Amino acid sequence: MEKKLEKKWYAVYTKPRWEKKIDTVLVRKGIESWCPLQKVERQWTDRKKIIEEPLFKSYVFVYIDDTERSKVLMTDGALNFVYYLGKPAVIKEDEINNIKAYLSEKDAKISIISDQGFSSGDLIKVNYGVFMDKEGTVIRGGKKKVYVELQSLGQVMIVEFPAVFLTSK
Repeated sequence: MEKKLEKKWYAVYTKPRWEKKIDTVLVRKGIESWCPLQKVERQWTDRKKIIEEPLFKSYVFVYIDDTERSKVLMTDGALNFVYYLGKPAVIKEDEINNIKAYLSEKDAKISIISDQGFSSGDLIKVNYGVFMDKEGTVIRGGKKKVYVELQSLGQVMIVEFPAVFLTSK
């Protein structure tokens, strides 16, 4: 009996500003790929414009089994998988689903920062929305912003919440 290979989510490190191109090419190759985008207002000298830009700079997520790794790496602009403890980092499906669900909410706003150099603050619990029952760390005087850590990427999302959505732990 042939063993069915299990598909998992992985992060692929890309050339700068190639995220959308690589996502499109991977989909054309038959690989399930996701480049999370958020709408951002940009100011030019003569006008303002809403554009969609990648949420994670230089990252695209792929849902593949082990046999599809080389197909991903042979894509122009894909540099390598993100590694954790010497192996390609597996991204938890619930982390992917939480980001997808949050980005689908009206006026969703996420900022990405590194987890380097931050000391922990008050622990809180979210009481509303797709991050309901998630715990986070309050920052910058904060009743508005909460850390939600994606450990497998070594990154932290700052998600803005109204203070009434949060309680102290």
